[in-house]
Amino acid sequence: MRAAEPPQSSNCTPSGSSEAAEPRAWGDQTSVASATLRSRLLSWLLVPLTLLLLVDALGSYVVARRLADHVYDGELLEIARELTLHVNAGNGKPAFDLEKDAERTLLLDQYDEVHYAVRTADGTRIAGDADVAPPPRTATGPAFYDAELAGAPIRVVRVPAPGGITVDVAETRVKRGDLVDAIMIGVILPQLLLIVIAGVALWAGVARGLAPLSHLQRAIAARSHLDLSAVRVPGVPGEVQPLIAAINDLMARLEEILTYQSRFIADAAHQLRTPVAGLKAHVEVALREDDPALAKQSIAHLYTGVERMSRLVAQLLSLARNEPTTVRKLELARLDLSKLAFDVTMEWVPEAFRKNVDLGFEGDEAHATIRGDPPRLAELINNLLDNAIRYSRPGGRVTVRVAADPPRLSVSDDSPVIPVAERERIFERFHRLLGTHADGSGLGLAIVQEIAKLHDARISLAEDADGIGNVFTVSFPVD
Repeated sequence: MRAAEPPQSSNCTPSGSSEAAEPRAWGDQTSVASATLRSRLLSWLLVPLTLLLLVDALGSYVVARRLADHVYDGELLEIARELTLHVNAGNGKPAFDLEKDAERTLLLDQYDEVHYAVRTADGTRIAGDADVAPPPRTATGPAFYDAELAGAPIRVVRVPAPGGITVDVAETRVKRGDLVDAIMIGVILPQLLLIVIAGVALWAGVARGLAPLSHLQRAIAARSHLDLSAVRVPGVPGEVQPLIAAINDLMARLEEILTYQSRFIADAAHQLRTPVAGLKAHVEVALREDDPALAKQSIAHLYTGVERMSRLVAQLLSLARNEPTTVRKLELARLDLSKLAFDVTMEWVPEAFRKNVDLGFEGDEAHATIRGDPPRLAELINNLLDNAIRYSRPGGRVTVRVAADPPRLSVSDDSPVIPVAERERIFERFHRLLGTHADGSGLGLAIVQEIAKLHDARISLAEDADGIGNVFTVSFPVD
């Protein structure tokens, strides 16, 4: 047995990093009803239009009221000026001389009631019946303002007359209100009709625009759970294309995962069937034996079969754990490949001694620093060493070599040379060379290849330099 040469020094120890497990929090999930996309689009479009209509209606009402006052204030002012002509402030005693017939004619209106009041400077009413409040501010000329008379809204004009006398003329707002209503109907009704037409057009447009989503929903709902092919929906707008692309990408990943799972289940069932049948046969033989020595021999065979099946199950689980579709996130840490390989090699010394295999280790003085997952890399080296020691001839040599530039790991053995035609298939699951009598499941090199893929490493197989055996080399990317 050759003395294994450890790496010269180890300043960088491999940090144990394992697969990042995503915690899953379970809790009560409440179903929250959300508005449909159609209702949201319609609300985003119609609500601003409705607000604009309300603002426009308010502005139109203010303008229409001012316009009505402007139209009828002139008539009210003419009546007030006519009344000032009948005010007599001579001899220091103001008087108002207007005949009743003339008053009725002057104040006659088809729609509104017209009232007036003639007051002196001290507020004493000398004519009329209009008991209205004074204007909100003092004015030198005619002053128009709004007030109330007997609980009804009125429009008032105050006109000054000679001798400090004022003439107030008040008119109800019936015809003014009719004019405002006519203006509002003429302005708002067409706009309201336009909003209704726009709402119908928007509803139809949104429904037509969202039709591809309905087609997509029906296309997915009509699919079988076994159909994971790409979704094809013609006429889909550009905004929905990323959604369909994401769905198709998810379908492809699901199909890949399900394919891996189906293949794993089929392989596991196929590989476990034979060992289970053998165990059953050994149990039956042991139960039928009356001779304790023969029964003990059957139990020994049973133990060997259980051990072999245990190893097969462990390799199946390892293969499933290292498949790219099952690894969510692999956290890689800086580690010394030389130290890791040396430590793993030392663990195989007893097994190599039992198989009469000369196991050795050779490493560069410079440390081969890479980024990797130490447990998985240890598993890779273990499988390479198990394969090399298992198939090497008695008295053969197995050597583990680590190089730093570029970082690579190689394992050479004295096993039968693998033909060139078989070197690609040797990494397939359960593939074993014809004529091989050593125990094995055919999963070790498949596990090695999966772990190498997880580390972006490349594995190759070549004939040993001395013409005896094979060399497996794993080349890692430079850190």
